[in-house]
Amino acid sequence: MSRPLSLCLAVALLAAPLASPAIAADPAHPTGLHVVGRIPGPDGGWDYASFDPVRRRVYVTHSDVVIAIDADSGKANVAFAKGAHLHAAVPVPGTDVIVTTNSGDNSAKIISAKDGHELASIPTAADADGASYDPKSGLVVVICGDVGALTLIDPRAMKAVATITVGDHLEFGAADGHGLFYVNVEDKNQVAVVDLAAQAVLRRYDLPGCKRPTGLAYVAGDRVISACGNGGVDILDAASGRVIASFTIGGFPDAVIYDRERKLAFVPSALGGTLSAIALDGPANNTIVDTIPTQMGARTGAVDPKTGRVYLPTAEYNLPAPAGQRPTTKPGTFVVLVLDR
Repeated sequence: MSRPLSLCLAVALLAAPLASPAIAADPAHPTGLHVVGRIPGPDGGWDYASFDPVRRRVYVTHSDVVIAIDADSGKANVAFAKGAHLHAAVPVPGTDVIVTTNSGDNSAKIISAKDGHELASIPTAADADGASYDPKSGLVVVICGDVGALTLIDPRAMKAVATITVGDHLEFGAADGHGLFYVNVEDKNQVAVVDLAAQAVLRRYDLPGCKRPTGLAYVAGDRVISACGNGGVDILDAASGRVIASFTIGGFPDAVIYDRERKLAFVPSALGGTLSAIALDGPANNTIVDTIPTQMGARTGAVDPKTGRVYLPTAEYNLPAPAGQRPTTKPGTFVVLVLDR
């Protein structure tokens, strides 16, 4: 997303009581997930989180730094790498580099995964925001939201190889591994389907009940899951755009976190302070099977594929905010929630 906290979320927060952080979920919850720890970090805004399965790290983009958390020890390096209004940190499989997106200087930066130092800074289209790795091409797709474009980064050659114009305002996207890229079109309530090799938009799928789509994941079974700013989730057939299932969840989700190993998808809701778990296999297929208490403001995150732990950055807010202003976070309250079974 382009801002630390959307204006719509800010307005809603003014009218909502601050949720108390969950200590433990009800044991009856089918997933068994509950908050087991909180890893503190510095004050400031945050955006997306990602998981590096090779180095067993959680990366959280946090204002102008990338926080790196050792998943086994819980120790955090709160200034692992520098950036300029960071949004995404994408570990590139088979390499020793991470690609970060920086809307502060409209760049994708190639960062050493060994020590966090910058190897290259590559200009992108304006508003470099979300990013995803495409396993077919080996490219990182940078979503430049405000200008409706995708900049394709070759992390090995350390250069941009193309920019694809999609149009309108884009949010998050994901590759299917076969050359197609799906991206939410926030202001049109659509998902655009892009052929990366042809550098062309093939089609768009309407999301009739989904307003301001944000997070997106491509999951097994040729399905696309889109989170909706108005507090919903749509599951689509990726080939046709047919809506397979549609749910109402807590307000203002901003990510879909895919746990491939356990065949689950998680959608964190900032306003409600909950994490919705969606079953993607078995008798409860395409159904919400658990709603887990988290903390207000938790809206993005990552999952450890080995352990199934979920990591959600958040903070407490100063409420109510002055009229017409966004609420600020309370000093000393930024944490990364750790959910385990």
